[in-house]
Amino acid sequence: MLQAENIKKAYGKKTIVKGISFSLKKGESFGLLGPNGAGKSTTISLISGLVPLDGGEITVGGYAIGKDTNKAKQKIGIVPQEIALYPTLAAQENLVFWGKMYGLTHGEAKKRSAEVLEYVGLTERAKEKIETFSGGMKRRINIGVALMHKPELLIMDEPTVGIDPQSRNHILETVKQLNETGMTVIYTSHYMEEVEYLCDRIGIIDQGEMIAIGTKNDLCSRLGGDTIIQMTVSGADEGFLSAVRSLAYVNDVTVSESELKIEVAAAHHEKVVTSLLTEAAAHQTNLLSLQVHEPNLERLFLNLTGRTLRD
Repeated sequence: MLQAENIKKAYGKKTIVKGISFSLKKGESFGLLGPNGAGKSTTISLISGLVPLDGGEITVGGYAIGKDTNKAKQKIGIVPQEIALYPTLAAQENLVFWGKMYGLTHGEAKKRSAEVLEYVGLTERAKEKIETFSGGMKRRINIGVALMHKPELLIMDEPTVGIDPQSRNHILETVKQLNETGMTVIYTSHYMEEVEYLCDRIGIIDQGEMIAIGTKNDLCSRLGGDTIIQMTVSGADEGFLSAVRSLAYVNDVTVSESELKIEVAAAHHEKVVTSLLTEAAAHQTNLLSLQVHEPNLERLFLNLTGRTLRD
């Protein structure tokens, strides 16, 4: 569905996208993650033909951006970060307008707008002006606009920023359903749990480069597969610490005052937790807190970029 080969973009002397390559199969859901300023939005703008390439090639559904750009655009639906609606027009009027911009006749746009309104759960608000809608409802109509021409590739750039939980859940379920019907999705978000829930594969961009790509399990395996157990204790003596270091499946123990950081083979962390409780009781060590941190995308992202996703 999408092939991006060594794509590049610079503004002046600053290169924003530095030779990124990736491809998507039809029906795949792909998460694009990166800190602010990493090059995500520029990459999306290149894919959608909004800005010209400085190098490399992009094809969408077999059509090359830069050569058959208009044909490629017909296959793409864009949900931008900012609301792109006319506030004084009604919800259905917005959908009809944008449908006609995609080449639908008035009759086709009217019929399709009714289908889209039902899809985004706002049929009862069809005749109401956008300016009266909540932020979450505006986001849902924004998604509806992108669906008017039945695109094969849906690109969603942080579609749940600043909205209520009900609208957020509705959007996530809508995206899930669209993908299950065969629509290819590119999804960017500052919420790691959304990407984990929706996406088959994930790409991480930092400083204009694709620094990691794969399934969630593939990416998390790069952390070495260790689970981190953090303990806060009091009354710990050398006997207790020695016993902890000697436990099966414990790979490393770091002690800082009353805090213990224990790296454990992920598949056996439950056994280690049970043994830790046993050893604490045997050595009369008071356990004040215990937390288990399994390998996840948040940790990988921090390891790779030095920042959390929301930084």
